[in-house]
Amino acid sequence: MNLFIEIFGQDKNLTAAQMACRGIAVFFIALLLIRVSGRRSFGIRTPLDNIVLILLGATLSRAIVGASPFIAVVITCFAIVLLHRLLGYIISRNQKVAEMLEGNKILLFSKGQFINENVQRALLCKEDIMQGVRKSVLTDNMDKIERIYMERNGEISTIMKEKT
Repeated sequence: MNLFIEIFGQDKNLTAAQMACRGIAVFFIALLLIRVSGRRSFGIRTPLDNIVLILLGATLSRAIVGASPFIAVVITCFAIVLLHRLLGYIISRNQKVAEMLEGNKILLFSKGQFINENVQRALLCKEDIMQGVRKSVLTDNMDKIERIYMERNGEISTIMKEKT
C-alpha cells in the first residue's frame, strides 16, 4: 500500500511525477472506458454522447490532479459509461425514447425553398446551411438539391435531386 501511495500520491499534494503516473493510469482507464462504452460514444456525437464525453473528461481530470479520490472517480466513470450504454440500448429499441433523448432531424430546404420557420427553429442562418451543403455535396447550386436536413447531431445533410 505504501508503494502505491508513493507512486500515485494521496490527496492534492502531488509531485509532478505522481501526477504523471496518475495521467498514465487514467489514459489506460480511459481506453478501457471507451471499449466498454462502445463506438457510439465517439462516432455519432449526439447530445447524449457529448454529455458523456464532457462528464468523463471532467471526472477523469479530477483523478489526475487529486481533487477527488482516485478509486471513486474510476467507479463514477464506469457508472456513467454503463448508463450511456444502457440508454444506447434503449434508444436502439424504442423510437419514442430516441426522439425524447436525441430529438429529430429538421427539414430546412425542400421543393426549391428554405423553410424559414425550421431554419429559425434550428438557430441557423442560410449561410450556415450553405456551408454544410458545400462541404457535403461540393456545390452551391441549389437547383441540384432536393432536400437539406439538420440531423440530430447538428450536422447538415443534403439530398441531391435524381438525375433524369
